[in-house]
Amino acid sequence: MYPKFILLCLFCFYSSAYANIVNVKVDRNIDIATQLVKLTVKLTLENTGKSPVSSFLYALEPDTKSNLAYFGASQTQDEGKISLKTEEVPYKQNSEQKDKDNYKIHFKTPLAAGKSTIVRVDITYTHALVPYPSSITQSEKQLVLYHGNHYFYTPYATKAQTTVVTLPSTSVESFTKLKPVVQSENVITYGPYENISPFTLNKLTIHCENNSPFLSVTNLHRAIEVSHWGVISVEEEVDVAHTGSLLKGAFSRYEFQRDQSGIASIKSFKTVLPASASDVYYRDEIGNISTSHLRELEDSTEVELRPRFPLFGGWKTHYVLGYYVPTYEYLYNSGDQYVLKMRFVDHIFDDSIIDHATVRVILPEGSKNIKLKTPYSVKRLSDESHYTYLDTIGRPVIVLQKANLVEQHIQDFEIHYDYQKLLMLQEPLLVVAALYLLFIVVIIYVRLDFTISQDPNKESKLRVSGYIETIHNYCDNRTTIYAKFDEALNKFKHNKDLSTYQTIVKKLNVEHKNESQAVADLLAKLKQEGSVDVAEKVAELQRYDKAFKELLQQQTLLVERLVANKIGKQQYLDADAVIGKKKEDIIEKVNGVLYSL
Repeated sequence: MYPKFILLCLFCFYSSAYANIVNVKVDRNIDIATQLVKLTVKLTLENTGKSPVSSFLYALEPDTKSNLAYFGASQTQDEGKISLKTEEVPYKQNSEQKDKDNYKIHFKTPLAAGKSTIVRVDITYTHALVPYPSSITQSEKQLVLYHGNHYFYTPYATKAQTTVVTLPSTSVESFTKLKPVVQSENVITYGPYENISPFTLNKLTIHCENNSPFLSVTNLHRAIEVSHWGVISVEEEVDVAHTGSLLKGAFSRYEFQRDQSGIASIKSFKTVLPASASDVYYRDEIGNISTSHLRELEDSTEVELRPRFPLFGGWKTHYVLGYYVPTYEYLYNSGDQYVLKMRFVDHIFDDSIIDHATVRVILPEGSKNIKLKTPYSVKRLSDESHYTYLDTIGRPVIVLQKANLVEQHIQDFEIHYDYQKLLMLQEPLLVVAALYLLFIVVIIYVRLDFTISQDPNKESKLRVSGYIETIHNYCDNRTTIYAKFDEALNKFKHNKDLSTYQTIVKKLNVEHKNESQAVADLLAKLKQEGSVDVAEKVAELQRYDKAFKELLQQQTLLVERLVANKIGKQQYLDADAVIGKKKEDIIEKVNGVLYSL
């Protein structure tokens, strides 16, 4: 009982408050020159009541709500044009009527009693022009029907009203003629009409030629990937359809090339990107489309997109457009707090219609406390995660959706989030760690043998190779010992200190014996491995070593006889030269054998 009574009181209050408003003058401009219906209404409102009014109602014509894409109101004051707050509300003129589609428009300041003000209302309708006939041939022009109301549909009384309809061309098939009405080229003027009752309907119909592009984006997937390393990636996946009169009959390429053929078709359209856009690409399912042109302007980048085939009524196409913009133009921060400001949708073509748009914003990995701020209502789906290279827990993805968008919806949204700058080191550190692990794996793979079965021949060859390397070391050691023999012999020849000489020679003989015995042991192992060729060469080295040792002994006896004055100096020199020549021959042969191993 009480809730109904309260609602009745509120209804009476609002009804009486709204009843005080009078439309002193209404100037309507209906623009049907494109595929959109753009309605501009200039209202001169007067408060005839005794108390101030803070808002008024704007009623939509019946059955137009589904086509409504944009509704906005503004008021001109001393400080200039001011946007007014609007909200959708139901309204009944009496209890027997159904709810009407209305918008409540709030004044910037309440309208005082007896005062008047001017309010401008801008409305955009999509898919409100009906192709008639619904199908045409390739060479025919496109005709459309517009249905409206001769009078301004409003809950208030209207004293005077004028309606101006802007047509797409001077070619008009027919139009309703509620007098007074005047047609001048591509403009039809209705009115002025006076003293019109609230919610008055009188059907307005215009049938005219309209060959402007009836191009609609049936589905738009827009992905914005934010990076703190310098660039933001933007990629749009677009489904486009020609929503005008359907093509009747088969398509003829020959007729299309002729003048005045395919006048209602769409050959290309222009997309406007940010001025800082770079690395622009345009492709479809087949690949890159080269029939596009990029033009850089001062405040924008203009891309002329030309599909692989012209679009006639009912035809569709699909393409992907992507580019990069610098991060510093769209991302702002204060410490670890960041704000991303970008457009929800961007300019696709002039007078565009986007039936359904999905925007995915991919934030850097580690972003937290994410908050969204949009200029108009959008539907936010559940957040997702996106994984790319060097990601661990995934990047948070904000998914937004909205239907029935037009160019007035090209506005900035904001995403606030927290991000620790130290997380920017994550990817470089992961790269370093990955390279480090790669090097470790390579080292392990090279150093270790992971074969399941062993190859005896391979192992034998490896052992023989090790023996040969060791033999080379022993031969080098024996060469050093021989050099010490020669040095000791020369000192003995000059100082004639026999005891010192014998001590050194005794020590060198022991070292030589050890080295030779080590070579002999390796020779025995080589014979066990079955390396006959290598064993023969090592045995040859042993023979050369024995011969060289004998020549050293001969030199020693010769020096001892010289010191004891048993032979003359000239005789010693002749004999020593012969022995030196033999030693050189042996050394040359030893080097040859070592080289062949």
